[in-house]
Amino acid sequence: MKVSCHLITWGDDFVHGMEEAATLGYKACETFTRLALQYENRIEEFKEIFARNGFVLSALYGGGRFTEKANRQELLDYNTQVARFVAACGSDRIVFGPRGPRTEGGTTLEELKIAAETMNEAGKRCLELGVKACVHPHLRTEIQDENEVDAIMELTDPRYVFFCPDTAHLYRAGMDPAVIMRRYKDRIAYLHLKDVFPEQPDLSQFPILSGDEQMPIFCELGLGPVNFQEVVQVLKDIQYDGWLTVEIDRSLSTPLNSLRICRDFIQDQLGLSLALK
Repeated sequence: MKVSCHLITWGDDFVHGMEEAATLGYKACETFTRLALQYENRIEEFKEIFARNGFVLSALYGGGRFTEKANRQELLDYNTQVARFVAACGSDRIVFGPRGPRTEGGTTLEELKIAAETMNEAGKRCLELGVKACVHPHLRTEIQDENEVDAIMELTDPRYVFFCPDTAHLYRAGMDPAVIMRRYKDRIAYLHLKDVFPEQPDLSQFPILSGDEQMPIFCELGLGPVNFQEVVQVLKDIQYDGWLTVEIDRSLSTPLNSLRICRDFIQDQLGLSLALK
């Protein structure tokens, strides 16, 4: 298994984020796709930023509103564009992120069938470029709940569409991440490691909080309820050798400190290394 980090916590300043992540020993990252594609005609410059920090690109986030048939061609073109950029940068993963908003009552089976058709075609085009497309269930989108995850995994072609479980999004949608991962163990090709902010937080763990502000949805690894030991055990059982990408949307201290907390948890509690083998 290889550990990566998402530079989302630094916002648009992904270069500074990479520099700080490098001081903690990280060697790979995701960044916002819209930032990466600014280098679409300057790929060597983009690769040089990674090289001087000793980093590699683990993946980029693609996707779109898969349930809308009218925008299928636009979605296919966009994900092919992202996959082509990813491949040019030496990576081989694209995350298929669904979009919101959710419709009342959730996504219908007919809508999920449309989504699966689009994913199959988009995934096939990505694979032709050497890039595996990994569907990522996401809160407040068209693919959130367990029945929607099950339908998409059943309706999509395993040759072209793989699975990117996100531990926090699965948990907050009422699922046990380890159970879902075992169910689709043969499809896992990428993974987001993410924790959920506890309902009744121990303020000693979050000293910056006064107790009356709006709480975030996600938090640093090990400070929430997600059982990462079980998650890692699933990955060991299936001999997973791909990326695990740490992701923290918003830091309650600093991005560097949040990523340090995650690093320490990964190394000390999960027994994983940041070194790329």
